[in-house]
Amino acid sequence: MKPDSNKVIELLRGIRHPESSQGIIEMDMVKSLSVTGDRIDFTLVSRKPEDPLLGSLKNACQRAITKQFGPDVHVDIQIEKKQVKGKTTNANALAGVRNIIAVASGKGGVGKSTVACNLAVALSIKGSRVALVDADIFGPSIPRMLGLMDARPVAHEVNGKEMIIPAVNHGVKILSIGFFIRPGDATIWRGPMASNFLKQMIFQGDWGEIDYMIIDLPPGTSDIHLTLVQEVNVTGAIIVSTPQEVALADAVKGISMFRGERISVPVLGLVENMAWFTPAELPDNRYYIFGKDGCKKLAESMNIPLLGQIPIVQDIREGGDNGTPTALAGDSPESKAFAELAERVKKAVDERNKNLPPTQRVKITK
Repeated sequence: MKPDSNKVIELLRGIRHPESSQGIIEMDMVKSLSVTGDRIDFTLVSRKPEDPLLGSLKNACQRAITKQFGPDVHVDIQIEKKQVKGKTTNANALAGVRNIIAVASGKGGVGKSTVACNLAVALSIKGSRVALVDADIFGPSIPRMLGLMDARPVAHEVNGKEMIIPAVNHGVKILSIGFFIRPGDATIWRGPMASNFLKQMIFQGDWGEIDYMIIDLPPGTSDIHLTLVQEVNVTGAIIVSTPQEVALADAVKGISMFRGERISVPVLGLVENMAWFTPAELPDNRYYIFGKDGCKKLAESMNIPLLGQIPIVQDIREGGDNGTPTALAGDSPESKAFAELAERVKKAVDERNKNLPPTQRVKITK
């Protein structure tokens, strides 16, 4: 099929910006379209100064055109940034957020997102106003864990600036990159793109009044961690680990990163996940599959609190898969474990705020 302007416009009409229910043609993002023989040129215009999703939109346009008109068609898509009216400073954007808590882990697979999700829900059950930012840019799992796989937050204008309305479930306000990409798509971004998207979620989220903003960080240490401590005043960090030696060695690195002289973010404590296995049919039995009290011993040696020990039980896994976090389960032992964790986190934050000055944002100079 030979391309012409009308056919290309009709094709592009079906491509939608991940933040909006509108297509890019309807949003007037396509300019200077030119079709000459087998060559298609146009400009993709951003509606905001920084839009880390533009690259993904460009790739989507390229794929759609190639699929429709064949691989021999040459496509040249330019990107143009468009300034928006009005200004809202980052400080103003988070004026209603009292405490920012980073949840981190030294390595993947220790249940960091499960802990972050259930902690947020448990804090909300206790009456706190809670936000959860899924900063695990390359493996967002919070939408599934909170039953929001089909959520697509929309933007509205506040004081001349576009702000994103967070999704809400179980009393928690949530933003995640998982809301803006198709399930199953790989997120292949360079560090600056991922960092820009994190900043957009934090500073363009219309959060309102929040007692605790939980930031679920990627495993390990990365640009995302550095961006966070550079951009916001992090109240404190929680490190999640399993009790096995391999995980504990990486947890030490995470603790040392936050405690380091250049970062200097207080570590509120350590959470031991998968502390023991308890079969449903033998609720009083404990099997220490990954070792016993590894995080407890590490917490003692590094002089930080052990905030909680969470067992391995089938209900926790099922709750994460089904979008019904275990913290909602009432009187179950695992639900009580997350309720106790939330209470200890609240006390740790109060103690930190009473005894230490606000954390300063990190300034990196070459």
